Amino acid sequence: MDPYLEAPEIWVDFHSDLATEIRTVLNRTMPRRYIAQVSPRVVYEVVEISELRSARPDVGIYSAGEPTGAAASVAVSSTVAPVESVIAIEEPVRYYSVEIREVGTMRLVTVIEILSPANKRSGSDARTEYLDKRRAILRSSTHLIEVDLLRSGERMPLEKPVPKATYYIVLSRVQKRPRVDVWPVQLWEPLPTIPVPLLHPDPDVLLDLNGVVASVYERGAYDRIIDYRQPPPPPLTDEEAQWIDRWLRQKGLR
Repeated sequence: MDPYLEAPEIWVDFHSDLATEIRTVLNRTMPRRYIAQVSPRVVYEVVEISELRSARPDVGIYSAGEPTGAAASVAVSSTVAPVESVIAIEEPVRYYSVEIREVGTMRLVTVIEILSPANKRSGSDARTEYLDKRRAILRSSTHLIEVDLLRSGERMPLEKPVPKATYYIVLSRVQKRPRVDVWPVQLWEPLPTIPVPLLHPDPDVLLDLNGVVASVYERGAYDRIIDYRQPPPPPLTDEEAQWIDRWLRQKGLR
């Protein structure tokens, strides 16, 4: 996984292409009784703004002495210039999940959720909505796969601690709940090939996440717009920064 893809100006495009590529790969490998479809949803993302600069208000204007004559009936007031601040502005962003359905009945079999910054932002409406959706899936007869390729934000809740890692993939099979399979992935490790469960008695199909991401990266030509001389957002740990620096120098990108 390339951590530079997490930049806001890149992630939305990458996210949509990743969902499309996963759908394509699954439709190529699954039995014909299933179909993978891309399901859109609209969330509201906070528009990022530059750092605020505080402004000191102007000195109030006041009278030094007691008012006399006609002015005595007018209350003395001070005029304070307004200061400038900002409010959070949200804009609609379209994200996608992949749904596997049984052909004919269109029964929902498996949902693959690719997490977005909005549903990892603590306290946001988008996170609340996603957690509600997640809870509904976990109460149903539908398998759930969560793909978290974002270093920023609050992780999805798990009842049992797992090893600390840069990225996580979580698989919740209907027949194993509440137990889930978790793949913790470090920045320097390839993304795993994961099983995608279908209806019994059909076997799992395998999804090579590393190959899917590599394909999306190549087709998107992201290397043309990423400046690898700069650090990626958000900041890396010291260990991650040292590794990415060595890797980029080996590739001649620094």
